[in-house]
Amino acid sequence: MAASPTLRKRRIVARLGQLHERSGLTHEAVAREVGERTGVSWSESKASRLVAGKWVRLRERDLLALLDVYGVDDERERAELARTAREASQQGWWVGYRDVFGRNTYVDLENGSSRLRSYQGLLIPGLLQSEGYARALMRDGGITDEEEAERRVEARMIRQGILSRPDAPAIWAVIDEAALLKIPPRTGQLEHLLAIQRPGLRVQILPNGAGLHAAAGAHFVIMDFPSDPAAVYIENPRSEVFLEHPDDLAYYETMYSYVQADALSVDESRALIERMIQSE
Repeated sequence: MAASPTLRKRRIVARLGQLHERSGLTHEAVAREVGERTGVSWSESKASRLVAGKWVRLRERDLLALLDVYGVDDERERAELARTAREASQQGWWVGYRDVFGRNTYVDLENGSSRLRSYQGLLIPGLLQSEGYARALMRDGGITDEEEAERRVEARMIRQGILSRPDAPAIWAVIDEAALLKIPPRTGQLEHLLAIQRPGLRVQILPNGAGLHAAAGAHFVIMDFPSDPAAVYIENPRSEVFLEHPDDLAYYETMYSYVQADALSVDESRALIERMIQSE
């Protein structure tokens, strides 16, 4: 599994949060003691952000000083956390497309996932898009600069490379039939949805006949990871939201199970797509 810097950061801040809660120390005391050990002043706000689950840039000596303050003397754990911190500073291929992805951390988390379960109401999920569909989406989305549009398409195609990895994440996508009806002609998207399916990549179509359903008006991805807590990703036109609280995860797990139950089976979904291709 390719390393995900974002997952490494989540792992470190989660562990530091546990250690801080167990220690009973105030943020001010932590900042003061780390400063004394490293010779570099630490602010109370930096300590509070870190133990609250918000990543701040950590030098290895700062991390080791924090572990000293929290009384972690297990050399194995100290070495593992130090290694994780070094890996967290590494950058993935997507950094070269920052003009496309911005500060979006989803691609990083997607790259480190073991399973992705998604529901889409109006669009084909990015990992399942044909090149022609992606290009039409950029054009119809108001991107008039041809070079910019092609760069975005290129980034999306590279992103799909995780599907051909030996350790590719399992993909289970539920797509509303409305998204299929909006596919522009001559993009090869319907054929692509059939071609990419395999035991670890399953597509179910939620038919129009299902009427109102649990996820009406929503679109989301439930992301599972090999050694880290799951997260729910929700993308809006101008922002992105990651939900990690157990109550939020339980809510979306339930919503997904309802939508999946209302959808056609994998075989029925294939048959529907084949009929749509024949009627074009």
